Amino acid sequence: MNLDVAVFGAGSIGRRHHENLITLGANSVLVPWRSVSSMAAWLSDHGAPDAAVIATSTHIRADAIGPLAAAGVPLYVEKPVAVTASELETVTQLMAPIADRSVAGFMMRYHPLIRALAVDRPNSFRADFEIGHDVTQWRENWTFQGSYAADPRGGGVLLDLCHELDLALTLFPGMTVGNVTAMNHADYPQIDFATRIDLDGDAQVCVAMDYLSPLFNRTIRFRGVDHSFQVDLLSGQVLGQGPTLPMPDAFERNDMFLGIMADFLRLVRGDAPENPICPRFDHALKSCQAISQAWAKRRFIGQIEKDI
Repeated sequence: MNLDVAVFGAGSIGRRHHENLITLGANSVLVPWRSVSSMAAWLSDHGAPDAAVIATSTHIRADAIGPLAAAGVPLYVEKPVAVTASELETVTQLMAPIADRSVAGFMMRYHPLIRALAVDRPNSFRADFEIGHDVTQWRENWTFQGSYAADPRGGGVLLDLCHELDLALTLFPGMTVGNVTAMNHADYPQIDFATRIDLDGDAQVCVAMDYLSPLFNRTIRFRGVDHSFQVDLLSGQVLGQGPTLPMPDAFERNDMFLGIMADFLRLVRGDAPENPICPRFDHALKSCQAISQAWAKRRFIGQIEKDI
């Protein structure tokens, strides 16, 4: 029997999830959050689905999660799950009964190179995770000013591009958030446009993200006594002296979204996920906590000058 899944939030990511669910054989309904007076009322009118996807704005996710979790509905919650530590604690408590059947939306764990690195982690003394993209060039007819990215309650580069922090903690488990420096913009004083996170632990690990790079960049550099290589997550290339990592010829970005959604449906059915680093909610909680901690620790050290 096909699963009935409700996707709450009809923005670009919600529509992607809805279409992928249909591709995977689920009965998906796309629900614009503005059409929902309250989740309790929606459930009363429509009944509880087999599963749900929460793709609303970050700061209102607890309002959507509470009634669904109370009804025992497994959830796919988009990243970041919450902004502040207190908000995350609320969500964690709400989701406790369904945590082992739910996921946090860290789809980058389904990149073939990340999966390969997670199986045979390099013994590196240093690693740099970097993502940068000019925010004014993201999509046609898209403006920063009117987007979620400009909202202090869930925007900014750290929250928006937090996949890299999750990847760092996936490949270097046990690290903790150290120093966090950021740069803002005169017109957006509460928004970080370039952020660097230093992780504390038994290696030198840094995560850097920005809204500024003229060329889209998503790379990881590893240094060890027997290796020095760079992984380009956009092109799938591995350069330098290091391991041979498999990369499918026909890989597309949506394959990662399909992979995580397929694992979510497996969890809903009570099956084991296919990916050993699947971000099952209870297993991904440390990344969620690190994101909230890093956001709270931001120290603004300067301003960028750019026509936004």
